[in-house]
Amino acid sequence: MDNQNRNMLLALVLCAGVLGVWYTLFPLPEQSPAVAEDVAAEQTLDAPVANSATPGVAAVPTEVVADTPRVPIESPELSGSINLMGGRLDDLYLTDYRVSVEEDSDTIHLLRPSGSTDAYFASFGWSANQGVAADAVPGPDTMWELEEGETLSPDSPVTIKWDNGAGLTFRNTYTVDDKFMITIDQSVVNNGDADATVAPYGLIRRYTEPDDLEGFFVLHEGLIRMADGSLDQIKYKDIADETAADRTTVTESGWIGYTDHYWMTTLIPDQTRPFEAISRYFGTNDVYEADAIMPSETVAAGGETTVSTRFFAGAKEWETIRAYQNDGGIVNFINTIDWGWFFFLTKPIFWLLHNIHALIGNMGWSIIVLTFVLKALVLPLSYKSYVSMAKMKELQPEMEKLKERMGDDRAGLQQGMMKLYRDNKVNPASGCLPMLLQIPIFFSLYKVIFVTLELRHAPWIGWINDLSAPDPSSILNLFGLLPWAAPEPTSFLAIISLGILPILLGISMWLQQKLNPAPADPSQKMIFAWMPWIFMFMLGNFASGLVLYWITNNTITFVQQYGIMRSHGHKPDVLGNMFGGLRKNKADATK
Repeated sequence: MDNQNRNMLLALVLCAGVLGVWYTLFPLPEQSPAVAEDVAAEQTLDAPVANSATPGVAAVPTEVVADTPRVPIESPELSGSINLMGGRLDDLYLTDYRVSVEEDSDTIHLLRPSGSTDAYFASFGWSANQGVAADAVPGPDTMWELEEGETLSPDSPVTIKWDNGAGLTFRNTYTVDDKFMITIDQSVVNNGDADATVAPYGLIRRYTEPDDLEGFFVLHEGLIRMADGSLDQIKYKDIADETAADRTTVTESGWIGYTDHYWMTTLIPDQTRPFEAISRYFGTNDVYEADAIMPSETVAAGGETTVSTRFFAGAKEWETIRAYQNDGGIVNFINTIDWGWFFFLTKPIFWLLHNIHALIGNMGWSIIVLTFVLKALVLPLSYKSYVSMAKMKELQPEMEKLKERMGDDRAGLQQGMMKLYRDNKVNPASGCLPMLLQIPIFFSLYKVIFVTLELRHAPWIGWINDLSAPDPSSILNLFGLLPWAAPEPTSFLAIISLGILPILLGISMWLQQKLNPAPADPSQKMIFAWMPWIFMFMLGNFASGLVLYWITNNTITFVQQYGIMRSHGHKPDVLGNMFGGLRKNKADATK
């Protein structure tokens, strides 16, 4: 095998290795009191029924909701109903959010009653303790009666009541704000002759994993729990692997619930009282459960006790969650958003993007402005790097002379190179610093764009109507000019179905390379020639917002490098570097 073929093979292997590593890292987005509802849980859990509706859509059969008496919920952000059977919050829609960008798309249906596909609900009750029989507390089949109110709204709380006929009267009073927080005041009145000890609890029960589970390491989906300042994140598969309940005692403040990509349910007990936060899995029925069990309450004869629990059920809006933390006293609630390992970068980057968007009103242009700001922040470091690179270009002739003079004397060559760098005040490592800094910034921005709700269904211009999704245009139908649709994301053709933005990304990287002549080494030359187009395909199915950032970043970098090189007397022959290969081939052909 000659050197040219060997170098070609080496370049292709290296490119394949880069692709393999990339898709590995960035795959395509494909003893406390017993709770009353746990009695014979494995045998008595309601089994879900088949339903063919789209995951995450209003998928509850009408008869499931109509089979039980209900109290309507109507607020600016929520709609649905409270089930008087068991007093459950099991029918909840997010009225401002839809499944897709289509105008006729269904509203997001977050909570669903038992008996529907992917049942998902919250329940609040009391477990029996000393001196109280198990059937003397409300259970999953208890039929509560509406005592006060007609419709739960921000201006109208509702109260439901159940009398056990043995001296204890239980009440749940529900209030809702104008966002996603429902407060449940659980009270028990002891009209009997003896003290009664009961333990209040709240639980969230979810049947099976969500159908739209991302399963992507960049994003956490599953249990989320805050216990005295310590954050636990447990994925669904890890919960299912546990053979026993995972119990954590919270002594000062905390919360527990389930988080999806954009939605969340969270139990938030009184932040001044201890409670036990429990995660459990019922394997027979494939049911996940999160419990918040408060300490037992002894209600004296003729006495009454009340316990308050907040329940968040809604969208992970940054401003809303931050308000609940800062104004509502929910400790570290902002960390329900998955900021990741680089939280010290993702949080300020998102804050900056959020505030730019508040001024501009368009998330696409906000990403472009954010890129300019980030490039300005690292400009001093970048300037030193580009100056160093320009000086190294100037030293290239002397380096070649040094290599010829030293021949096979590697030690002498190394010493001569270091002296040459030192005399000319050049640091060869400084050229790598901006790239090293760019990696965590790129990953943090990718995290922000992928995770945060604010980019979901956010339009930019024209055909880009969702910056959290890939560019919907396709070169396979000439970007809509030909009368057939682009391949589906699950199709094997999707990887070559490049949109306009990924193609612009490849071109911007290619132009950036052309600031300098191609390397003399054939293998390096081959790798550099392939790299822009490899990245074009790698990022082709990434979120449009991320690709837009990368294009803007490449464009700014091109301008910066060109200006700095010109300021040091080196005029980049961009056109010559672009067409030099063609000219050489033409000249060789005429010989």
